[in-house]
Amino acid sequence: MVRESSQTRNGSGLIALGACLCGAVRFEIDVPACWSWHDHSAASRKAHGAAYATYVGAWKSRFRMIEGDGFIGRYTEPETRAVRSFCTRCGTPVFYDRPRAPKMVNIPRALFDNRVGREPRYHIAVDQMREWAFLGEKLGPLKGFPGVVWERPRRQKQIGFASSSDGAL
Repeated sequence: MVRESSQTRNGSGLIALGACLCGAVRFEIDVPACWSWHDHSAASRKAHGAAYATYVGAWKSRFRMIEGDGFIGRYTEPETRAVRSFCTRCGTPVFYDRPRAPKMVNIPRALFDNRVGREPRYHIAVDQMREWAFLGEKLGPLKGFPGVVWERPRRQKQIGFASSSDGAL
């Protein structure tokens, strides 16, 4: 079933449609989602190949598969027993189920084109955050490369005092 919009209304309110990169796995959740967060854990960082993963949590009773059950592969983390699901066609991480929350499904926020009714206001595993993760530093355009911005190197402060005869400060 193909729908024109990635957010539409059902009988009880809004729904948000989501899909993997290739579109083989498609699903929907009732809006608003329960919550949303940034996960800085090593497991999510490696599963997504990114500095951190942003998730949306929804009650399983408010989640529906539209198509693609046959394209879902699963990996169970040995230590936590959490189950990470992915599209076997394109490799997109699609669902994350944790044993301590069996009635919830966690979905990467990036799989939804429109609003899900929650902003990611929580950060999990910040103690595992990498030093190279972008933290909102000031960026400027990179000359000669349209659409590319960069963080300018910080100027080193000179330590010590210079004599007035050499003109240095």
